[in-house]
Amino acid sequence: QVQLVESGGGLVQAGGSLRLSCAASGSVCRINHMAWYRQAPGTQRELVASIITDGTTNYADSVKGRFTISRDNAKNTVSLQMNSLKPEDTAVYLCTMFCTGNLRRYWGQGTQVTVSS
Repeated sequence: QVQLVESGGGLVQAGGSLRLSCAASGSVCRINHMAWYRQAPGTQRELVASIITDGTTNYADSVKGRFTISRDNAKNTVSLQMNSLKPEDTAVYLCTMFCTGNLRRYWGQGTQVTVSS
């Protein structure tokens, strides 16, 4: 079993920055795909950014140029640097990782990001 723990959420003013981190622990697992999703109240969960083993990244249009996803393959961690935050970025942010060994996707519990105007 793999456990994911997120950290770094909080309250920030519009225009500010936050850095989210997610660490995997538990069973040894080769992780291919890592990503951050977010979900605001009353909305569907949406992909924010993803990154695969070779470093290829993908971003939602709404965050391009403002957010940067990165990973440490040796430590099985993924981070999300969020700059120029906007009130519409307010949501619970969840990290997810996909294990190629058992073909399972794991999710963290989420961390709240609140951007005030």
